[in-house]
Amino acid sequence: HFGGFGNAPKFPVPHNLMFLGRYYFRYNREQALSMLEKTLTSMRMGGIYDHVGFGFHRYSTDKEWILPHFEKMLYDQALLLIAYTEGYQLTAKELFKQTAEEIVEFLKRDMLSPEGAFYSAWDADSEGEEGKFYTWTVEELKEILTEEEFELTKKIFNIKGDGNFLEEATRRKTGRNILYIGKTYEELAKDLGISISELKSFIEKVRLKLFNAREKRVKPLRDEKVLTDWNGLVICGLAYSGRVLGKKEWISIAQKCADFILNKLKDKNGILLHRYMEGEAKHYGFLEDYAYLIWGLIELYKANLNGVYLQKAIELQEQQLEFFWDKENGGFFQTPSFFTEVPIRKKEVHDGAIPSGNAVSAYNLIRLGRMIGNGEFEQYGYKTLQVFSWEISNFPSAHTFSLIALDLVLNGSKELVIVPVGENWLEPKEYLDRLYIPDLMILKKDSVTERFSKFINQMKVENNKDTYYLCSNYVCEEPITDINVLNEKLKGKKRKN
Repeated sequence: HFGGFGNAPKFPVPHNLMFLGRYYFRYNREQALSMLEKTLTSMRMGGIYDHVGFGFHRYSTDKEWILPHFEKMLYDQALLLIAYTEGYQLTAKELFKQTAEEIVEFLKRDMLSPEGAFYSAWDADSEGEEGKFYTWTVEELKEILTEEEFELTKKIFNIKGDGNFLEEATRRKTGRNILYIGKTYEELAKDLGISISELKSFIEKVRLKLFNAREKRVKPLRDEKVLTDWNGLVICGLAYSGRVLGKKEWISIAQKCADFILNKLKDKNGILLHRYMEGEAKHYGFLEDYAYLIWGLIELYKANLNGVYLQKAIELQEQQLEFFWDKENGGFFQTPSFFTEVPIRKKEVHDGAIPSGNAVSAYNLIRLGRMIGNGEFEQYGYKTLQVFSWEISNFPSAHTFSLIALDLVLNGSKELVIVPVGENWLEPKEYLDRLYIPDLMILKKDSVTERFSKFINQMKVENNKDTYYLCSNYVCEEPITDINVLNEKLKGKKRKN
């Protein structure tokens, strides 16, 4: 009824939603799409979403997405940015696009460091009280809003005189209100007897008043560590969503963040480090640092086709295999082979609030392998999934990102290589970027891709026109110079009208 999975506490788990989108795409199961839509809508209209300053709180303490635990985590924003963008691609719902844009506004305003990387989190507490920064008494609202504005705001955001917010531990009312809508804009506008445009305009006017008032409050503490793994996720989210929604600024922010991580979070030998704070980088990287950063660099390459980022992804992938791969049994350890501080090296495969490092690594290896024709990478990806096949098949709901990787194994992928003459290829790429085709990898022939890929090396320009090579399972079709022919061959799930 409320979307999501399980009862309280209820976490967003964005990779579950990403899996549902792919399942619908692959098998045309409408139920998967409706589950995706319901969850994205319920979260966005619930109290887990910050309707004043944007961004998502960490989890809901109830099954209806109303009462949040107020921490805001960087990884949630990054992965939900992808989930809402994919939701928009599949449904054309403006609410999902709006949510993606608002998440980025929050990231830029409240999480971005002056150097271009992203901080880790905002605490739940301020002035010794959980949620005080985000909640409101009736008296506080009346001081900020006109009487007419307050009466309508009360109906829109479910404001109660004695408060609607329950303290998490005791479940007692605190006299304060969390803003939540709990229904769609269409349903709410109908209930209030106004148009959707009037409703949205009013909400934005009130939001700005409340935001300006809230900025004068004592803010929760911000955790200003820059973590490689979580920044890898936000690079991924910004690059993916920027590419799909045509937001070049987002791609530029992702690129600046990637440059910072690649320059500042390595030791003198080029080995990845885990965290940066107050000018100091420390601690050798864990499995997720490599997995998420490689994922982010692959998406950044897909967004800007700058071969430098593909090269960095390949170099880090080779480093990850050297330091983390279990040479006896397969799969990846959490810690590198030279890391002596922990006597026992663990492996983890099940997803939590974010995808497991092994699942993302398998996904990266399969994609990179197919992008550059590196069968060895691809075999490492297969082996990772095989090692954990019992866990994945017996507990699939805890391994949805492994299932996303498995989808590539079972159903293949498409690689589109652009051999450019001038800049005319940009327009068809931007068109393809908007489509939901999760198994499509786009590359451009240049000095980097030629160096890493023998099969790209052999591709030539035809008839002095931008030329496209569509490949699958290491077999390429005849070169294409007509974009209409290419579009016909790449029929994806376009946005619904």
